[in-house]
Amino acid sequence: MFKTNVPILVVAAFATTLFFISGCKNEKKMTPPENSYKIGFLHHSTGNVIWSGKPTGIKKITSIFNKNEAVPEWFSDYNKTNSKNYFITEQNFPKAKPYGWNNYPYDYYNIWVKNAGESPYMEEPTLEMLTKDYNMIVFKHCFPVGNILESTDSADLDSDKKTLQNYKLQYLALKEKLLSFPETKFLVWTAASLVESQTTPGETARTREFVDWVVNEWDAEGDNIYLWDFYSLETEGGQYLKPEYAVGENDSHPNGTFANKVAPLFCQRIVDVIETNGQKTGLTGEPK
Repeated sequence: MFKTNVPILVVAAFATTLFFISGCKNEKKMTPPENSYKIGFLHHSTGNVIWSGKPTGIKKITSIFNKNEAVPEWFSDYNKTNSKNYFITEQNFPKAKPYGWNNYPYDYYNIWVKNAGESPYMEEPTLEMLTKDYNMIVFKHCFPVGNILESTDSADLDSDKKTLQNYKLQYLALKEKLLSFPETKFLVWTAASLVESQTTPGETARTREFVDWVVNEWDAEGDNIYLWDFYSLETEGGQYLKPEYAVGENDSHPNGTFANKVAPLFCQRIVDVIETNGQKTGLTGEPK
């Protein structure tokens, strides 16, 4: 009887653990220290890879029990060494339900500009809400942002169709909104890239054009909006997520090797934006 019950108990305990971990994913369980500088990181799976320093997924199930996460560990060490009080937390944005697992230019525009206000939109916090909780807000897109369609119609600000013209209109509306919160700093990741098998030459060219436009035209000196050039780190001058940085040849999630390489650069960029308005690091977070 004992030999029969032990595996059942183990499985039950493991399932319960997974339930609580997954169920609490979107809850803020930590309380920031008094007078801390609060940073909110809004992301999906690619962002979580960088946050944790390891890939997600069931094949990495043992990492669930490893509490060390690259980004919060980096900040903990930095705070101790430099007598700082930076507090960073993360959350999925937007959640899978009820809004849907989409975080493209349209979705940030839809939640933060079109449906702005003091109340959540489809259970997602607006900027009016988030800026009350955070001194800095970091946000990004997942890699399907690079599946940019060739435009056959005129640009439409209110369209969720992924075209370069729509992206630009939505980013211009987002910029105006972000600038209306001058006391909050915003750090925006450039678009995540895809492995070669998951995109087309046309999509790749349009993604490159979008990234170049964001870096060279949309971004401006002297305001409260800053960039972290994730695209350049993933591609290293190429057009695709480098194979050695990908989970697999058909999977555009970055792997743990890449995550551990760039997580410190992400953290350095955040700190430099806070302390010097980004004067001591380049867009990738590397020292100037």
